[in-house]
Amino acid sequence: MALRVDDRATGLREIDRFENGVGWIAHPEETMQRASHALEIDGEVWLVDPVDADGLDDLLAEFGEVAGVVVAFANHKRDAAAIAARHSVPVYLPDWFDGVAEELPDDTPIARFGAELSDTGLEAHVVKNGRLWKEVALYDPDRGTLLIPESVGANEYFLTGDERLGVHPARRAFPPREALEEFVSDSGPDFERILVGHGPGVQTDARAALRDALEGSRSRMPRLYAEALWMFRPF
Repeated sequence: MALRVDDRATGLREIDRFENGVGWIAHPEETMQRASHALEIDGEVWLVDPVDADGLDDLLAEFGEVAGVVVAFANHKRDAAAIAARHSVPVYLPDWFDGVAEELPDDTPIARFGAELSDTGLEAHVVKNGRLWKEVALYDPDRGTLLIPESVGANEYFLTGDERLGVHPARRAFPPREALEEFVSDSGPDFERILVGHGPGVQTDARAALRDALEGSRSRMPRLYAEALWMFRPF
């Protein structure tokens, strides 16, 4: 499997479609299965960590006019600036994302957000604010959507056994249990689906899938690492 990150994709694969949003994988053949999402809020479309592809604008037009492009994981700049420029909208960054704006083209309009993304009603929850890892989850209470861009994923690089969601290999030993605690509690916020930055999301029993991923992260870590070594063997 190839990991392609530079050339614009021509084989967009749609994932995660629901009434108020859709996802896509621009390079279906790549190992990391980078997933991007469009969330429709009151007729406006908000893109999260997008990778560009031929035919993307036609897909987005089904949901409305693009209002902004969000970078939810600091290393997911991807094609955010190029897509934002094409739609004449800003790139939105959490107000505590240091250094990310400087890595975008100089003429990129930047907007910052705190606990809420603009006036969308989308809640921003800090998953990790570290020197090398800055990540925010987006939660839409009105439409039952939770988007976690990097700490959990659903491509084979993240998963082992019968997991539907898996913790990122780099976070297996110290999964973000405290940061996501409210979303695994039975008394926590309601949501129908979890969208992720790698692979298709989870559309059924999403809370149970997230709870299983976090609770089993460490115990299943050796198996995941063994499978990863086999996957990337040089023969």
